[in-house]
Amino acid sequence: MVTGASGGVGRAAAMAFAARGDRVALLARGDKGLAAAASDVVQAGGEALALPVDVSDPAAVEDSAAQAEKAFGALDVWVNNAFTGVFAPFMEIDAEEFRRVTEVTYLGYVHGTRAALRRMLPRDHGAVVQVGSALAYRGIPLQSAYCGAKHAIQGWNESVRCELLYSGSKVRTTMVQLPAVNTPQFDWVLDRLPRRARPVAPIYQPEVAARAIVYAADHPQRREYWVGASTAATLMANAVAPGLLDRYLARTGFRSQQSAEEHEPGSLANLWAPADGGPEGHDFGAHGRFDGQAHGRSPQVWASRHHTAVGAAAVATAAAAVVALARRTGRRDW
Repeated sequence: MVTGASGGVGRAAAMAFAARGDRVALLARGDKGLAAAASDVVQAGGEALALPVDVSDPAAVEDSAAQAEKAFGALDVWVNNAFTGVFAPFMEIDAEEFRRVTEVTYLGYVHGTRAALRRMLPRDHGAVVQVGSALAYRGIPLQSAYCGAKHAIQGWNESVRCELLYSGSKVRTTMVQLPAVNTPQFDWVLDRLPRRARPVAPIYQPEVAARAIVYAADHPQRREYWVGASTAATLMANAVAPGLLDRYLARTGFRSQQSAEEHEPGSLANLWAPADGGPEGHDFGAHGRFDGQAHGRSPQVWASRHHTAVGAAAVATAAAAVVALARRTGRRDW
């Protein structure tokens, strides 16, 4: 099960699962995007079931899970990915807009995980992958509603994970923290900025995120995975000097999230309705408009998968440096 499967990272993840022959249930609101995503899954070698659903509705999410199991059998993996957001200063976001972002981006994950665990716990088998972000740890300006929801997901997921470990269950949850990704979100998220929203460089292609999500689904014992060197740098800098990062983002965060193109008021936004709906709607696909700037690989993904080896190498390097220093100074007792 992949939520938010009609575009962006969800679309790329669905295709990555399909490439190995998986049965993939696709959850999203937009009919055109869902139909195109289902076609992509079949072409990639998998089986597809398109299920139109708004993940903020717990009953609808539960019904979708039942339909998927009836069609495809026992659920092995649930990927929570659906979200929405608003690009605007905090005081320019209405209360109902803030509520809507929270209900989709945070509570959508809660509803999806609940539906998954209802099925996985009795079988003592399964994995839930929460698609996160560096913004789950580090808030940035102009995305307060989204950052708040991602922070909520982080804390809630840790709580659920602890409960599963306490009970001795073999069901696991894991989280994949993403960097800036070249997805259509920057064309369909509600945008009140003077210039068109853009991801903060470096930007990665959605297939980089998709490969990490598939790996996390197969190896959910790890509590989380980091994708992109920028994610690792941001999380480490925030752990060491969050106040300094506040000031840096205050200086750079407004400019770095806006392109040179002027924003047109009244442009497409998917906060309340799918962006591909209506007679003028179309399928956005997995990629946004930043293909020329996006990276197709991330060495950090390898490092996140092999953190034990990376840590051992770091210790060995540090030990070698100490030995070399001792030899130069004659202090062999070090």
